[in-house]
Amino acid sequence: MSGSIAQGTSQTHGNTHILHFLVRLPKPMEDVWPAVATPEGLSGWCTAVEFLQPRLDGAVALRGLGSGRVTAWDVDRVAEYSFEGGGRIRFHLERDGAAASVLRFTREFQGEEESEAQWRSRFEQLIGMLGSV
Repeated sequence: MSGSIAQGTSQTHGNTHILHFLVRLPKPMEDVWPAVATPEGLSGWCTAVEFLQPRLDGAVALRGLGSGRVTAWDVDRVAEYSFEGGGRIRFHLERDGAAASVLRFTREFQGEEESEAQWRSRFEQLIGMLGSV
């Protein structure tokens, strides 16, 4: 199985934008978790990690996205990072059979610095990274 990225959806509420993606990944959740919950994993496809304390209320700083706290943490399933000044990213993993998984991704942010195309490109890198593992 290869990965796929479903059409993203976008909502705007005032100056707040919310992107949602459904990404099918060719690896089980346990293999995907390090890619969304470790500095090495996130740096490999998303952005450089300045620091990450992998626990609820741990500190996090992701280059270009912000610094803040870990606001949800359910090992092998959910990692959510909320940033000072507003904004967050949430990774929610689900099983998709015995050998694959689904990533339900949410990105909430203010301003116009990010786009659906940028995140789609990141997810393509994630699929490629997982396919070579």
